[in-house]
Amino acid sequence: MAATELRGVVGPGPAAIAAPGGGGAGPPVVGGGGGRGDAGPGSVAASGTVAAAAAGGPGPGTGGVAAGGSGGSGAGGSGSAREGWLFKWTNYIKGYQRRWFVLSNGLLSYYRSKAEMRHTCRGTINLATANITVEDSCNFIISNGGAQTYHLKASSEVERQRWVTALELAKAKAVMMLAESDESGDEESVSQTDKTELQNTLRTLSSKVEDLSTCNDLIAKHGTALQRSLSELESLKLPAESNEKIKQVNERATLFRITSNAMINACRDFLMLAQTHSKKWQKSLQYERDQRIRLEETLEQLAKQHNHLERAFRGATVLPANTPGSAGSGKDQCCSGKGDMSDEDDENEFFDAPEIITMPENLGHKRTGSNISGASSDISLDEQYKHQLEETKKEKRTRIPYKPNYSLNLWSIMKNCIGKELSKIPMPVNFNEPLSMLQRLTEDLEYHELLDRAAKCENSLEQLCYVAAFTVSSYSTTVFRTSKPFNPLLGETFELDRLEENGYRSLCEQVSHHPPAAAHHAESKNGWTLRQEIKITSKFRGKYLSIMPLGTIHCIFHATGHHYTWKKVTTTVHNIIVGKLWIDQSGEIDIVNHKTGDKCNLKFVPYSYFSRDVARKVTGEVTDPSGKVHFALLGTWDEKMECFKVSPVIGENGGDARQRGHEAEESRVMLWKRNPLPKNAENMYYFSELALTLNAWESCTAPTDSRLRPDQRLMENGRWDEANAEKQRLEEKQRLSRKKREAEAMKATEDGTPYDPYKALWFERKKDPVTRELTHIYRGEYWECKEKQDWSSCPDIF
Repeated sequence: MAATELRGVVGPGPAAIAAPGGGGAGPPVVGGGGGRGDAGPGSVAASGTVAAAAAGGPGPGTGGVAAGGSGGSGAGGSGSAREGWLFKWTNYIKGYQRRWFVLSNGLLSYYRSKAEMRHTCRGTINLATANITVEDSCNFIISNGGAQTYHLKASSEVERQRWVTALELAKAKAVMMLAESDESGDEESVSQTDKTELQNTLRTLSSKVEDLSTCNDLIAKHGTALQRSLSELESLKLPAESNEKIKQVNERATLFRITSNAMINACRDFLMLAQTHSKKWQKSLQYERDQRIRLEETLEQLAKQHNHLERAFRGATVLPANTPGSAGSGKDQCCSGKGDMSDEDDENEFFDAPEIITMPENLGHKRTGSNISGASSDISLDEQYKHQLEETKKEKRTRIPYKPNYSLNLWSIMKNCIGKELSKIPMPVNFNEPLSMLQRLTEDLEYHELLDRAAKCENSLEQLCYVAAFTVSSYSTTVFRTSKPFNPLLGETFELDRLEENGYRSLCEQVSHHPPAAAHHAESKNGWTLRQEIKITSKFRGKYLSIMPLGTIHCIFHATGHHYTWKKVTTTVHNIIVGKLWIDQSGEIDIVNHKTGDKCNLKFVPYSYFSRDVARKVTGEVTDPSGKVHFALLGTWDEKMECFKVSPVIGENGGDARQRGHEAEESRVMLWKRNPLPKNAENMYYFSELALTLNAWESCTAPTDSRLRPDQRLMENGRWDEANAEKQRLEEKQRLSRKKREAEAMKATEDGTPYDPYKALWFERKKDPVTRELTHIYRGEYWECKEKQDWSSCPDIF
């Protein structure tokens, strides 16, 4: 999604704010999205710190992109990987404008001029989650997780290639740093504890220096005695060779004493320096923390102003009603464009207002300001629980207790999480849905029949079309699911046995805690196996939340041996602070058949308020190893996917040209269509029919199964206060287990005895034979243990 500048909220200066907006393709296609506009000198975006913080990195004023550098387009000053002039698309009136770009530390920032680097950053994009696309000889696009899009043009093809190469290298490093990032806890405010800790540190240093001084005195004393003894030896009548040796030892003893004195003096100087500057450091730290608090308050105030203006804009503008699948064709054509209309005119105002995503009032998850509240229920909790117990006796349940109408101030919790990994931050169950991440992974099998159909295909290219449709279908359940699943405990499992009804059975296990990772294995008697290991990383960026699944998904068809792999795209949750939450998927997926070399490239088009295109659009092409396109795919990730055969025709110059047959609807083949949601789904977390059954109690499951997790069960039954208390208990139990393992590992290291690190119970970590990646692969024996009811190897995690 592109980003536009929201300017002039209450006039120039600190009252302006940068907000995400439209996006899409640029000219000659009408209705494309644009990049961020240039902020005015007094706007919040003008601050390098703020601009970079929105992208998750340091700004120019805090050790980010520094002023200076070379005047050319090569690398220049202050550690920047590359800097130079590029042309950035602004709008259809002014077209491309010359801007000074700086690439540093995985961040691409731009300014109106090189001199402006010292005081005003016009925009920053984080390359860790960015897609870099080359349009033609000089043009290329950088899109960051649906929140920002820059359309750029270099002066030549060579210059464009230099920039693209530098950006790809910077992106690879940023992704590596993101994957290896460790837990970053919240900063605590300056308190008496901090001062006590500092004093204890200084006291310890003083004690150590005194010890060193004592050692120095002893060394000096023994050194003097040693030299006296050596002098006495010299006075004795000894052979000449012995006298020479004694002189050498005497010299070395003198040097040793001089060195010891120098070391003691250096330690004493260090202690004095620490005592002198400790107060200065405390004041600097307090100042930075005060600045952070003021920035948080300003951000909250600006967000409220943005929401107020957004409502005023909607009230003053008459727009035709849009359905969830419509494209908002009633918007004026001049409002659609590749840019933010004008990144020079500070009087223009644009808003991140996706009416296209909004739901009918009777289906919506109502939200006012920063408060979240679910739909209320007319049925008492006792009646719901009684109904639930009756349903568990049946094979499948069709409902769960309605979500209680609890309110919670979201901003009070999320404001301390900006730029941090949310999986490492404890959250109350008010943000959750009563399913774990393992159950959400199992939901990928909602449309398993697509793989059943693919297994029957004799043509590998047709089979690839169905695999692509299955890949897209896994996102259809997320369109209204704005609550987060429970983070599984280490060793937690979830099984789904549908062998008799649907021909498949599935097993998930949480194989790592930090970073959180889950392994999944599903096998079907209809001729396919699906396996994956997914690590979920999420970053809160202030206005939106980026969820980045890392890991490879494998699908193997038994009859043909076709082995497909692909990765997931980035999910973005918008309007975290104020407004109605809505979800977007963006990025590209490459599905590869490792046996035949066939490929399918799927593009998830980020939503753009100014675009006239279909919302949540997905396009794709199926190609053979030579790159020839055989099928084109078209649809949306929340509704349906279609494909049509692409036939080669003779072009005007006598060469082959592709026939674009998607305009003729009769030529399309429906691959997949989303099932309707159950009745009253808006009151049940927008669960699908499969999701409603996932947490239903089943007998004979492993004692580590997610269905037996007490806090999740309490939340599903509407007892949220008890669920929060139980969640804290489970997290503390898991924390103690981790500390125990660390202590055992440390003791084994000290004793020199071997120590086996934690190993998953049902999955084995080894190198994948196809991708050569280290991953967890199902080792077997789970279903045999279930048949015997032998769970003696399962840990006690609940």
